Amino acid sequence: MQRPVLSVEQIHPAIQKYVATNRQTLVQEVQAAIAAHPVVVVGMGINPMPKKARKLLDAVGIAHHDLDYGSYFSMWRERNALKMWTGWPTFPMVFVRGTLVGGASDVEKLIASGELQSMLADK
Repeated sequence: MQRPVLSVEQIHPAIQKYVATNRQTLVQEVQAAIAAHPVVVVGMGINPMPKKARKLLDAVGIAHHDLDYGSYFSMWRERNALKMWTGWPTFPMVFVRGTLVGGASDVEKLIASGELQSMLADK
């Protein structure tokens, strides 16, 4: 799979630094969390889907590190940087051993198939 990303050559030199560094604080926080924890759930307040993902993980006894950023009414620009970084359009963003596995419904499928447990047992 290759996800299209605008080439650096297609970004004017005057704005390249801005593009590379704009709103990267959350991205760096998430990168640090996925390096430090086997399972990370990135969500936002009010949204029921991060809560669903966490409940699914809790139900099968999988520990997870949780990060929440704002709500529908705040921090949307900062969260947008996470969406651009991952290519994943919604919350939650669930990472297992550094790999983005999707959202709540994706976690539910991985648990049901046993794949999520296998991903965690492999290391």
